[in-house]
Amino acid sequence: MTQRETPMKRGYIQVYTGDGKGKTTAAIGLAARALGAGLSVCFVQFIKGSEYSEIRTLKKLGVPIHQFGRGRFIMGKPSDQDKELAVQGLAEVRDLVTGGGFDLIVLDEVNVALDLGVLEVADVLDILRAKPDGLEIVCTGRNAPKELMEAADLVTEMREVKHYYNAGVPGRKGIES
Repeated sequence: MTQRETPMKRGYIQVYTGDGKGKTTAAIGLAARALGAGLSVCFVQFIKGSEYSEIRTLKKLGVPIHQFGRGRFIMGKPSDQDKELAVQGLAEVRDLVTGGGFDLIVLDEVNVALDLGVLEVADVLDILRAKPDGLEIVCTGRNAPKELMEAADLVTEMREVKHYYNAGVPGRKGIES
């Protein structure tokens, strides 16, 4: 990737966290808005590795997708392979961030990767500090660590008030997956 001039003078770090639904969806909405404004977007997904509906849509829009997961969400203790994939992903993120090729990079579920211990907070913060001025970075996922929220310029917490999942409704294609 070559350095290029970005249309944004200043990019910020955003964190979408909390136990409520909509963190990834909000990040994808921001990505759609950025694309509509002519900005370049990259979507990096930790933990997840399957082609969810949102991934198919982003691909149709020409957004580069990088996934670093085994095709299923981690339940319980992460495996060595989960950690290897996350660390490999973070190395790639460093190149994406410092390469200057994007205006917006979404790090989907990076907060969960940090919470599960497959990534180190210090390593993610190091990459965020290295971002060029014109790059916006969005970090999504439950349980964002305090240090990440303190480093961010914007933190939004999605709070579950009521969810039909708790009444036994499984995830529905096109709505939750």
